[in-house]
Amino acid sequence: MISTLHKWGVRSSLMYTAGIGSVALAFASWAASNRLEDAGLERADRWGIFVGEWAPTFFAMGVALRMEEMSDQREGTPGERGEMDERGADQAARSAVM
Repeated sequence: MISTLHKWGVRSSLMYTAGIGSVALAFASWAASNRLEDAGLERADRWGIFVGEWAPTFFAMGVALRMEEMSDQREGTPGERGEMDERGADQAARSAVM
């Protein structure tokens, strides 16, 4: 599913934004339900919790899409990958000497 979203052009930043937006929407729905409905605080709490549960899903999808983006960057540029391998070998040699 994540690779399909990535192919469709959905980026991790969009999912992070949706997560932050759902936190704000959870607060707004709680406040609106608390003020505008006569059902009481319990109903307002349920609205806030219902919408607030979306945020972890959006953040998790953002992390998964970020990992997909990073794998594309590594696979897409073979010349840079070789340079990074050389840097990694240099760092490993320095840490072995210390």
